Amino acid sequence: MFENLSDRFDGIFSRIRGHGKLSQEDVDDTLREIRLALLEADVNLDVVKSLVGRIRQRAEGDELSGALNPAQQVIKIVLDELTASLGGESMKISYAGKPPTVVLMAGLQGAGKTTNAGKLAQWFKKQGRNPLLVGADLQRPAAVEQLRTLGAQVGVPVFSESTGPVEVAGSAIAEANRTGRDVVIIDTAGRLAIDTEMMAQIRQISDAVEPHYTFLVIDAMTGQDAVATAHAFNETLELDGVILTKLDGDARGGAALSVKEVVGKPIAFASTGERLDEFETFHPDRLASRILGMGDVETLIEKAEEAFELEEAEETAARLLDGTFTLEDFLEQMQQIKKMGPIGNLMGMMPGIPKEARDVEIDDKQVDRIEGIIRSMTLDERNNPDIIDGSRRQRIATGCGQSASDVKQLLEQFSQMRKMMKQFAGFGTKKMNPKNRNKGRKGKKGGRRKGGRVTEKGPAKVPKSPLSLPGLEGEGFPGLN
Repeated sequence: MFENLSDRFDGIFSRIRGHGKLSQEDVDDTLREIRLALLEADVNLDVVKSLVGRIRQRAEGDELSGALNPAQQVIKIVLDELTASLGGESMKISYAGKPPTVVLMAGLQGAGKTTNAGKLAQWFKKQGRNPLLVGADLQRPAAVEQLRTLGAQVGVPVFSESTGPVEVAGSAIAEANRTGRDVVIIDTAGRLAIDTEMMAQIRQISDAVEPHYTFLVIDAMTGQDAVATAHAFNETLELDGVILTKLDGDARGGAALSVKEVVGKPIAFASTGERLDEFETFHPDRLASRILGMGDVETLIEKAEEAFELEEAEETAARLLDGTFTLEDFLEQMQQIKKMGPIGNLMGMMPGIPKEARDVEIDDKQVDRIEGIIRSMTLDERNNPDIIDGSRRQRIATGCGQSASDVKQLLEQFSQMRKMMKQFAGFGTKKMNPKNRNKGRKGKKGGRRKGGRVTEKGPAKVPKSPLSLPGLEGEGFPGLN
């Protein structure tokens, strides 16, 4: 979503990084470019004025003049103020002293209210809670059935009746007490636009159940309309937070940067994709870091911890280094990585990735093609690729719908990777230490061969990898070039 804004900031900061000292003209030019970048990203005008004003105040004060590296200090100031505009801190969810904790979902039709009720139920399950989903949207056809389907997928029961929305919500609290459910998530009806009837109905539901949290689900793709919607709902319901959906879309992102300052309510959660697990607590500092092209290491680590078992990861790393890593191991690792989400999203979280690499379109279907090749092999072939001859390659290619040359290329690059990793592993041994390898050999200066230099941090040169990262270079696995 924030690719264009990130590119603009990258260009702005690249122009000032080489300056040892920033003049007043440099600061004015930088702030002008930041203002234009934010306006082009559809950020609310008042928010832009406030944000740029705060940056200017700090940039023209002692904070910048006393900095050893003024350019880096400007970047830090922008990061701090961008984080503040996004909300500053993540919203903390507390629970009622006497269960259940009641959560009311509000929003317009099409914003993703029902889907995100299911996602939120799964999030509460991960926190060790026992949620109950409530279908109080009796207006939209099949809304309750959709909720039941989502409930079955996440393993959460769904309660609904054919009485009325207010009655369903009230009965759900009694049902939660009866069945021992400590969180109740109420899905309500929406409209294509704000109207009096919808607002009156959700107001009645809120009065009946007295929710501990009222979350407004808004579509980030709608831009400033999303902010106007949030403002209208907040006047009726007194919102506690916002759930921002479709952050994986190609909108400009102005809603995310505007809603907190305009409405005064934090973004509690963000939906980053269609899958039920693509839903997370909103972290203003992490998103600000990603917007400025600094990555998001914390979220990346959290996703890796969820997807990978530490013991299995250590065993796999050991096999990789001793040369016994197989295609079966590689297939398992690809499955784990896919659990972390789309590869393109993971790339955006990695710090230090060049803009050119971040902009590469990586289709997960390309990874599926590699999986298809490996899955067309027998278990013996995966564990011992050396037995794969021409006839086997043809059979594998036929089985996965790829060419025999694609299969051959994958096998050759996998073999090169194993050899390379064994070389890296050997650098820690006496045999592979360049100092020991040069002993007894006569050279021009002190018996040391040219190129055998060793620094305090290890060998001065390491073997160049013959294997490119999939999707990042021009010579990756077949199908990823």
